[in-house]
Amino acid sequence: MGPKQCQVCNEAQSKYKCPSCLAPYCSLVCFKKHKEIPCAKPVSKEEKSTADPQLPVERPLTVDDASEVLQKPQLESIASSSEIRDALKDESLRKLIHSINCARDPQSELDKAMGGEAFRIFTDKILSAIGQ
Repeated sequence: MGPKQCQVCNEAQSKYKCPSCLAPYCSLVCFKKHKEIPCAKPVSKEEKSTADPQLPVERPLTVDDASEVLQKPQLESIASSSEIRDALKDESLRKLIHSINCARDPQSELDKAMGGEAFRIFTDKILSAIGQ
């Protein structure tokens, strides 16, 4: 199997593969262009038949304000917070987060979850970790 061509520009030889959908691309410019449209890992026929009904609903990521998108240092702060990791040991909290993520209307589910003290405390820990 020889070298593949970039699926974005269709000009250069691909050096890389998209971590999500495995599409070949040749450069950071082409990768950024590819990522303008959400992609997902290809699913084989066997996987489709045993698909988990609890998987998140595919939806495009839309953000009204770019400042609402967390940057790498903020994500690293969340990941390295022992307080947040300890909170995530609570199975009911993990299930709640999963149900929000899988919901057809996640904003509505998030609003409902904010009514619960445990989830509000968890979100406060995240905001504290990212300096908000």
